[in-house]
Amino acid sequence: MLEQGTISIHTENIFPIIKKWLYSDHEIFLRELVSNAVDAIQKLRMVARSGEYSGDVDHPEVTITIDKENKKLAIADNGIGMTAEEVKKYITQVAFSSAEEFVQKYKGEGENAIIGHFGLGFYSAFMVSERVEIDTLSYREGAVPVHWTCDGSTEFTLSDGQRTSVGTTVTLTLQEGELEYLEPGRIRELVRKYCDFLPVPIKLGGEQINKQIAPWKSAPNSLSKEDYLEFYRYLYPFQEDPLLWVHLNTDYPFVVNGILYFPKLRPDIDVTKGQIKLYCNQVFVSDNCEEVIPRFLLPLRGVIDSSDIPLNVSRSFLQNDRTVRKIADYIAKKVGDRLKELYREDPAAYVRSWQDLGTFVKFGSINDEKFKKQVEDILIYRTTAELTSKESEDVWASEGGIQVDGKTYTTLKEYLERNQERQGKRVYYCTDEVNQATYVQLLKSQGIEVLFMDSFIDTHFVPWLEQNYSDVKFLRVDAELDETLIDKNKESELVDPTTKKTRSEQIKSLFESVLKKPKLTIRTEALKADAPPAMILLPETSRRMQEMMAMMQQQPNAQLPEEHTLVVNTAHPLVQNLLSLNQGTIIQTSGTSETGALVEKLCQYIYDLALLSQRGFDANGMQQFTERASQVLTQLTTMATR
Repeated sequence: MLEQGTISIHTENIFPIIKKWLYSDHEIFLRELVSNAVDAIQKLRMVARSGEYSGDVDHPEVTITIDKENKKLAIADNGIGMTAEEVKKYITQVAFSSAEEFVQKYKGEGENAIIGHFGLGFYSAFMVSERVEIDTLSYREGAVPVHWTCDGSTEFTLSDGQRTSVGTTVTLTLQEGELEYLEPGRIRELVRKYCDFLPVPIKLGGEQINKQIAPWKSAPNSLSKEDYLEFYRYLYPFQEDPLLWVHLNTDYPFVVNGILYFPKLRPDIDVTKGQIKLYCNQVFVSDNCEEVIPRFLLPLRGVIDSSDIPLNVSRSFLQNDRTVRKIADYIAKKVGDRLKELYREDPAAYVRSWQDLGTFVKFGSINDEKFKKQVEDILIYRTTAELTSKESEDVWASEGGIQVDGKTYTTLKEYLERNQERQGKRVYYCTDEVNQATYVQLLKSQGIEVLFMDSFIDTHFVPWLEQNYSDVKFLRVDAELDETLIDKNKESELVDPTTKKTRSEQIKSLFESVLKKPKLTIRTEALKADAPPAMILLPETSRRMQEMMAMMQQQPNAQLPEEHTLVVNTAHPLVQNLLSLNQGTIIQTSGTSETGALVEKLCQYIYDLALLSQRGFDANGMQQFTERASQVLTQLTTMATR
C-alpha cells in the first residue's frame, strides 16, 4: 500500500460543486464517466501532437463492461491516464477540475475540445455505487499503474495497480437499488441519450453503440439534403419531414454549432415547450433550451451545441447571462437570414411552407424588434386578388405578389400600393374563410381586395400591425360596410301616408318589434350586387374584448357580442316581400293573423340566416334554427297549396 488519506474538501471551493453537480437523475453518472473517458482520450491526442507522446492514438475507444454476478459496471478508456500524484490532485481534492488546467497548458494544440464542464462529474458515480475503484496508467515514461478505491466516505485507499496499458478504468460496485444499470438495454438507452455523438467509439460487448459522428460539427457544404433529413428522422422518428433547416456554425465571439429544423406545426404541438436538444461538446445536456433561444423559436427542433453556455445553474442566471443573450440573438439572426434566403431563391417553397412558417415569423416579429426588422419585407398574406403573372412559369405576379397552386400571396406593402387609389389606407381582412365567406364575396364583387388572417396567432398579430402601421386602418370584413356596397343612387323613399314612415323606417320598426333585443342595432341599407337579405356587423372594440376573454378562459370560440348590428338589405326581394306581407296584416282585423305570424317567423328567420353566415350556432341555437326553418317552410307551403 502506497498511502492512506482523507479526501480534501475546502470551504472555498465547495460552492462550485453545489452549483454544478447536484443531480436529480441518478442516470447522469454514466454521462459523466463516459465524458471523462472521452476527455482523457482527447488529452492524449493533444499530448501526442505536442510531441510528448509517441504511442498509438489512432484507435481510441471507450469500453463499457457489465459483470452482473458481482454487481460491477466498468467504464474504460485508452486515454491519457494518471500518475499517483495526479490521482491525489484531481480525484481526492474535490472541486479542483483538471480540465481547465490542462486546456491552459496545451492551448492551441488542436481543435478537439476538452469537455471541461464535466471534469468533476466523476463523483456522480457515488450516487449509484457502494464502492468506486480507479485503475489507471499514465502516458508518462516510467509511470507505474495506480489503483484507487473509495466506499463513498471521505476515506480512500491509493495503491499499486495492475493495469498494463495507458488509460483508465473506473469500476462501480452498484448499490442494490441501482442494479438496472447492469442491463445492456439500459446502458444502450443512456449512451444513445447522452453520448451518442461523442467523437470516440463507445463499445458494449465488442459492439459500437454510439453514432459517433455529429452532423452539426460538419461544414454545411459537406452535408446533402438527405444528410439533414436523415439526422432529423433519427432525432424525431415517426414525424413528418421538416420544412427547412438552419445550420449554425460560429466560433467567435462564442462557440455555437447546431442544426435547427422548422417542423410542420400539428394542432397538438405545444408551442410554449422547447423541442431543441442542448449539447455541450457533443454531450447531451437537456431536452430544453428555453433559456438559450428566443421564445418565438421554441417550436423549432434540432440541436444546439455550445461550450460557452453555463450548465447546471439556475434559469434566472441563464436568462440574465450576457453570453447566453448574445447566443440567442445570433440564433434569431441566422433563422431570419435563412428565411430571407428561401424567400429570394425559392418563393414557391416559401409560400407552400407559409402556413407553418408564418407562425414563427409573426410571433418573432411581435416579440423581437431585431427579428422584426429582418423579416418585415417577407411577411406575406393570402389574398383574394387574382393577379396576372408576367410569364406562366413565373410565380411572381406583375402587380406584386406570389401565385402558387392557384392561390395568391402578397406583402402588406404590395397590397397598399396596389389598392391606393380605390381603398386608400384601408386594409380589409378575413379571420374565418368559411363563416365570413358572404362578406368576402361582397367585397370581391366590388373590386375590394381582402387579406386572410386566419391563423391562431393573428388574434395578436392584427393589433400589432395596427401599432406598427398607425396610418393604416385595418378592418375585419364584418366590422363595417364599405361605401361601395351601398347603393347611393336609389331614389329617395316615399313616405307611406298610413304609417307616416319611409319603407326603410317601416322595415326597421318591424324587425325591432319582432326581435325585441335592446342591445341589437337595426340598420337598413340598400345593398348592391348579390348581398343577402341581412348581415351582422360586429363593432371592433366589443368583438376584440369578447375574443380576448374567450382566449383567457380557454374557450374554443368567442361568444357573439350582445351589442352588434343587423343590417337589413332593403333591396333584397325577400325583405321587400316581407314588408308587403306586413302591410297586408295591418288592414286585417285585430289580433295576430296567420300572415302576421308568418311575418314574425320570417323576421326571426332572416336574423338567423345572418347569424349563421357570421359564425354558425351552438347545439341549442342550431336546434332552434332548424325548428323555425321547418315552421316557416311548412306555413309557406300550406299557404301556397290552398
